Amino acid sequence: MAEHEDVPHVRVAVVGSGFGGLGAAVRLRREGVTDFVVLERAGSVGGTWRDNSYPGCACDVPSHLYSFSFAPHPDWPRTFSGQEHIRAYLEHVTDVFRLRPHLRFGSEVKMMRWDTERLRWAIETSSGALTADFVVSATGPLSDPKIPDIPGLDSFPGKVFHSARWDHDYDLRGKRVAMVGTGASAIQIVPSIQPEVAKLTVFQRTPPWVMPRLDRAISGAERRLHRALPFTTQLRRGLLWGIRELQVQAFTKHPNELGFIEQLAKRNMARAIKDPALRARLTPDYRIGCKRILLSSTYYPALAQPNVDVVAGGLGEVRGSTVVAADGSEAEVDAIIFGTGFHVTDMPIAERVVGADGRTLAEAWKDGMQALRGASAAGFPNWMTIIGPNTGLGNSSMILMIEAQLNYLADFVRQLEVLGGRVALDARPGAVAVWNHKVQERMRRTVWNTGGCTSWYLDANGRNTTIWPGTTTEFRSATRRVNLGEYEVIRAPEAPRPRKSSATTPVEAGA
Repeated sequence: MAEHEDVPHVRVAVVGSGFGGLGAAVRLRREGVTDFVVLERAGSVGGTWRDNSYPGCACDVPSHLYSFSFAPHPDWPRTFSGQEHIRAYLEHVTDVFRLRPHLRFGSEVKMMRWDTERLRWAIETSSGALTADFVVSATGPLSDPKIPDIPGLDSFPGKVFHSARWDHDYDLRGKRVAMVGTGASAIQIVPSIQPEVAKLTVFQRTPPWVMPRLDRAISGAERRLHRALPFTTQLRRGLLWGIRELQVQAFTKHPNELGFIEQLAKRNMARAIKDPALRARLTPDYRIGCKRILLSSTYYPALAQPNVDVVAGGLGEVRGSTVVAADGSEAEVDAIIFGTGFHVTDMPIAERVVGADGRTLAEAWKDGMQALRGASAAGFPNWMTIIGPNTGLGNSSMILMIEAQLNYLADFVRQLEVLGGRVALDARPGAVAVWNHKVQERMRRTVWNTGGCTSWYLDANGRNTTIWPGTTTEFRSATRRVNLGEYEVIRAPEAPRPRKSSATTPVEAGA
């Protein structure tokens, strides 16, 4: 990289333009920070809701709860919104809060290094270099698809793609298709493509618990009410939030109480699946909630159709056009679709972040991800992640957690301003260890640790580094303020401020 004075400089660089990145941008402007950019590798905003456009893609959290509290949307068309509506909402937020002057599309972060002398981040992107006093990493855990290493896959003559990289130019009609995985994406894809394919072979490594999805169109009268009386939108959101807060106790403290929910899920299955053998294959052997409870009213009916086979085992090998299951069963297919999730506990961005001691974040996290209050990693000053370690939810809206972290971001920025001068805050290793120990202690009795399953919540060491073991209220309280006692304050001699990026358009704070 060239000398830092030769490249543009910004106060804050935000990486990613999904819910986390756009939320951070809005909050920065509200804090009076206008000297920032949002670096986005793609050509539009949206994050997960831009990348996932597979048939049937929708959210399993109610629309009014899966939106920012500061940007309520009275015109959601359905109680559970589809991908196209959520993506349109994020475009709307971008316009309403005038974020477009800050967006830098086609700017994938290749590397960012902490400069210990200048107390700033040197960032290399696919569109050029820049430096920043502070970095907000909002790449999200569901951004980089994971495809398992299957012997023979490279020689498969047909079509192969991941659910998050759907090939809309490939016509599935009349094709023999293998669907690998039975997670949240697969249960939406299967009923969407089943009527048009000739044969659908579903490779199920572990059966999920599936509850009905009580989706409906939101009436015109409801939407008119929400437009005329905005408080009714907030009331609706509040009720949805409160119900989920009450449910948390069963997941985190009393997993045995979930047996009643299991019975409801089994009845839901029995209504659609009449074949006892198939029903046995689809019945989980672990406590409901250990993996994310999936919502669908069409998945089981689709599996019961004559052109669908459910293989109780993962995909083990590919031999030409033949896919071979772990149990040895075979099927001839024209296309393989992977619904096998993402790099959640080994996020690729961690390989591209180099901290104060020259180690990458991936190296710092080689024994498991951990960050102070889900935001700050020791040895990475003035760096914060949105949806970091142990901030995920198993039963509610991630927007609630994102907004809590935005409160933390806002106070972090305020603390830097109060301290004044060229200053950085680096999480103390002891503070990170104490926070992580408390989180893991609380995790021990949750359904995610005691439910008897192996889920994507667990890292390679079997430790849950993904889920928050409490209520969103507790997390909001824990991230309301930055405790300077948990950070090392690093100062540098005053020097002239580097020139601002000519590409950054100062705009007034607020909406």
